[in-house]
This record gives sequence, structure tokens and C-alpha cells, in this order.
Amino acid sequence: MPKYLLNRWHGLHIYWLQVVILLLSVALFFFDWMLGAAGLVTGGVLAYYTLAAERTFRKGLNEYVATLSHRIKKAGNEVFNEMPIGIVLYDEEKTIEWHNGFVAEMLDRESVIGEHLHQVLPGLKGKDEKESKLELAVGKKIFQVQVKAEHRLLYFQDVTAFSALSKKHEEERISTGIVMLDNLDEATQGMDDQSRSVMLAKVTSELTGWAQKNGVYIRRTASDRFLIFMTNKSLRQLEQSRFEILDDVRDLTIEHKLPLTLSIGIGAGVDSLIELGQLAQTSLDMALGRGGDQAAVKVGQRLSFYGGRSNAVEKRTRVRARVISHALRDLIRDSDKVIIMGHRIPDMDSIGAAIGVLKAVQVSQKEGYIVLEGINPSIQKLMEAIKEDEKLYRWFITPEQAMQITTPRSLAVVVDTHKASMVAEPKLLQLTHRIMVIDHHRRSEEFLSEAILVYMEPYASSTCELVTELLQYFHERLSMDVLEATALLAGIVVDTKSFALRTGARTFEAASFLRRSGADSALIQRMLKEDLEQYIRKAEIIKHAEMLYGHIAVATTTPGRKYSQLLIAQVADTLINMTDIMASFVISERTDGLIGISARSLGQINVQVIMERLGGGGHLTNAATQLEGTVEQALAKLKRVLKEMDEEEGLFE
Repeated sequence: MPKYLLNRWHGLHIYWLQVVILLLSVALFFFDWMLGAAGLVTGGVLAYYTLAAERTFRKGLNEYVATLSHRIKKAGNEVFNEMPIGIVLYDEEKTIEWHNGFVAEMLDRESVIGEHLHQVLPGLKGKDEKESKLELAVGKKIFQVQVKAEHRLLYFQDVTAFSALSKKHEEERISTGIVMLDNLDEATQGMDDQSRSVMLAKVTSELTGWAQKNGVYIRRTASDRFLIFMTNKSLRQLEQSRFEILDDVRDLTIEHKLPLTLSIGIGAGVDSLIELGQLAQTSLDMALGRGGDQAAVKVGQRLSFYGGRSNAVEKRTRVRARVISHALRDLIRDSDKVIIMGHRIPDMDSIGAAIGVLKAVQVSQKEGYIVLEGINPSIQKLMEAIKEDEKLYRWFITPEQAMQITTPRSLAVVVDTHKASMVAEPKLLQLTHRIMVIDHHRRSEEFLSEAILVYMEPYASSTCELVTELLQYFHERLSMDVLEATALLAGIVVDTKSFALRTGARTFEAASFLRRSGADSALIQRMLKEDLEQYIRKAEIIKHAEMLYGHIAVATTTPGRKYSQLLIAQVADTLINMTDIMASFVISERTDGLIGISARSLGQINVQVIMERLGGGGHLTNAATQLEGTVEQALAKLKRVLKEMDEEEGLFE
């Protein structure tokens, strides 16, 4: 017990003893005054002793308090200067007013008092205006900074070890993927067993070498399929190399009439092995849906594509078309009615495909309706011909009418698009879960995943070609009216530029079937005629075209002048047919106020990837996008994307 407390304890006991003696002395005065006087003397002595003890207590208390205050102050100084947390105080002008020793050691300087905060720690610029927590690199170390903007105070904590551990954990997380040979059956068709085995051995050896080089575990699961595992670190290396194995395998088999191509789907960013497998399969489906010869990487919500330089390979087997046709027939028969929709402002391919599906519905003796939202100028003449045919035109309805008659048992068939946001009436898809998609575009991230039947073949020239194939297997004695067959053939003619682009053997087979069914090619030519004024407007736009990278033509229209999307696309088609032009881009303000970009190529440059970076999409040789802003801003964005792609892959050398 401290001495001053001991004195205090004794003083209290003597005080109470003095009170007792005083009371006894008063009592003794009544019996004997001498005894009373002796008691008073004794009480006086005790009183003096009590006062002395009190003085001693107060003196000891003051000494103890002074000592304790000194110790607390000393400990506080040591805490501020020696604890593993940095503290910085600054004024309203961001001038450092005070910091502790940790900050001096962190910056390897004796003092930074009086210097501007952003000059000493430039990484804080723009991040210290509100309460927040952030990480800041200072030299080779990482610090977590807690900003107390209201008090103009910063706390620094060294998290270098934790950051390194977190980075190591992230790098060592497992990713999984599936590698598939897109066209093994087509490429090896006609080969003998020995030649087929030799080619497969070469491809397998190339894949194995690629896997070992990049730290990837690869295991063959089928003749055309491989399962791969890797860490996130290895995945980043593959993404940085932009999956060069795609080009290596294609170049390795280029000597064959039809080179082999790969499709790769990779899933990452989750801990569950089941989810990883699902992400990998989804990514592979996405790569195949976009035509193959590319890698799709899905990391959480991020989806990235690599490759896709070659065009989709035409499948030579009709088994899939027959199976889909029979499945569609069963769906139609099991539905009370069928609602057919294309994209908004439909083109010739969309209307032609819708008419073809309507024919299948009528053959099944069910009610079918085509939802029409807006009329593209390119189909004006076709719609005039349809209006003259009462038997056909009566099945065209507005989105409002479709909403009133659609039931949960209705079948919604979406043609020429696979995006819910682009259909004539997106709300219709919420009224029924029976949805089918027929499309020839490369699959994008936005997809009608709830569709129960999907027929997407990016190798096809048009949706009309796909619908025509389905009709051939739909009914043995299917007969078509002249206008129905003509509408389907017109869709093929427009999308292939009169059989000049994206045309395979099955395209001509579909066209032959339609001609036998009564399609009128002369009527198609009359529908596609353009007037002299339109031709002059196209020439005005072409006159202002400029060349980039030697083989890319970019044409922009005069600011303030608006053109239809059809005219913009026609100008791009005209430019791509000129000498030495590998890709063409036409930028113009549209009639709806948006800026439209139409892109075309002959296959050497993937314009779909370029348009996707600008928020659009399409095909390898035919793509587009719509932007807000001005023509000049759209041109600047396009040039920036072209520059980035040239630096990444050297596409335009």
C-alpha cells in the first residue's frame, strides 16, 4: 500500500478514537474534574497527531499524482511515437501539421511537417475528401489508410504481409475450362483412319505443349474435348497472350482443306467446384454460339472473348435441323396459340423468318400471329405486297393486341435475335415460359436463357435459311404460297448480298427449295430497287470517306444531317466492295437522334468484336452499334478502339 494511503488510514482511526475520548472526558467531568482534564489533554494530543497525519497524506497524494501524471504523459508520448500505426494531422490547405515517428520511418525521412500532403503522398490525391478506407503503396510496402476528413486526420497501418498473402491466395485459386475441337467431323471427313490419327496426334501434342508451358493441367475426356485446370495466375497469362493456341492449332492444320479450330470455355472467380464447372460450360456454349474459333472467359460477372478471327464453319449434317424441326412441331401442337416476334423495326430477314414460322403453325392447324412493331423502309415494298394478300396480312398484329391474347400456354417464337431487349415487345416474354429462339447471329452475353428450345447457328447466312431447313422436315407434303416462299428467299438474298457473302452449300439448297416452292426472284428484285435520290445521298457520304491503317475505310456524315439505319448500312456495303478495303465503317446521326455505326468486312477483320467494344454486336463480317453524343465523338471512340486492337493483336498490319 502506498505510504500516503497508509498515513491516511492511521489518521482516520485516530480521528474516531479522538471523538470517543472527547465524549468520555465530557462524561468524566460530572464525576471527577481531574479525570476529565486528563481526557481533554489526551484528546488534544490526538488532535495534533491527526492534523500531522492529514498534512502528510496530502503531501504524499500530491507527490503520487505528480509522478503518475509524468508516467502517463511519458507513456502517451511513447505510444504515439512507437506504436505500429502512423498518424498525420493536416490543415485546410493540406499542409502537414504533425505526424508521429511511424510516418517518418514509413517515408524514410526525419520530418515532413510543413509540406503539402499530396506532394508527400501523391496517391492520396482525390481520395482524402471524405471518410474512407483505402490501400496505398509507399515504396515497396502497402499501407491501409483510414481517412478522417472531418478531423483532417490520417491513420496508416502496414498491411504488406496481409496484401501479399491475399494476392497469393487469389493467384492460387483454381479455374477450370473445357477445350473443344469445333469441326473435327467436318475437317476429317473423307480422311482414312491413319491420316485422322496423325492429325489428332499433332493437335493433341500442340495442346499438351501449350498446357505445360502455361502451367495448365489438361486431360482428354473425348475425341474432340479436353478438360483443363489452372490457377488464376496461369489464366491471366493466357489472357495476356490472348490464347495464342487458337491461332497455333489453326495454322498447324491449315494445309488441310478445312483447318481444325478450337473453342475454349473457362470459368473462374468462385470457390464452388460445381459453379466453376457450370461457368466453364456456359462460357463454352457462348464461344460456340458465336461461331467457335475463340475463347470465352467468365470470371464472376465479367465475360471476355478472345480470338474469333475466322468465320463460322458450316455444319454438313442435317441431323440437328431435323431434331429441332420435330421439337418445334411438338411445341406448337402442345400450345394454344403461337406468337412470333422479330426485333424492333424488322428487316427482310426478320419478316421472312416470321412468315416461315407462321406457315409451320398453320400446317399444325394452330393459331399463329406475327407481332409487328414499326416498319423498316427496306421492307416497305414487301409489306405493301403482304397487305394485298388478305389471307396473310390478317395474322399481323400490334404488340398491344399480342399482350391481350397471350396466355401461359402460348408459345413465343423469337426470330432473328436472341436478346430480350431487342424483341418487338419484351413484356410478352414475361407472360409465358414457353419460348423458342431461332437466330443466326453470334451469341452475345445478353441471351434469353429461359428459352426451352434454341436453334442458333452462326454459320447460317440468315434466319430465313434456318427456318427454311426446319420447314423441309416439318411436314412431308408442305406447300407454300408464292408470297411466303418469296419473303423467305428475299431474306436470304438481302443477308447474303445476292449470295456473295456468308454463303454455304446449304444456303443454295435452301434457296433451291424455296424456288421449287414458287419463290419469285423477279419480285425480289423489284422489292430491292432503290431510287435515284437514295443513290445520290449514298454517294455524298462515300465522298467523305478516309482510309485508316491502309485497308480500313471510315465515312462520316455531315453533322446535323440525319440518315436512316438502312442507308448507313448500304453505304458500308458499298465501301466494302471497293479495292483494297478490308473493313468499312459508316458513322451517321440517325433519325431517332442516336449515332449509328455500321461495320462490314470480308472476314480478315472481325468487326463484331470491334462493335462489341462500343456496346453493339453482330457478325464477324456484319455488325453495328448505336451511341449517344455526336458524330465526332463516335469517330473518336471508334479510332480509339481500332488503335487498342492494333496494339493488342496487330490486326491491321
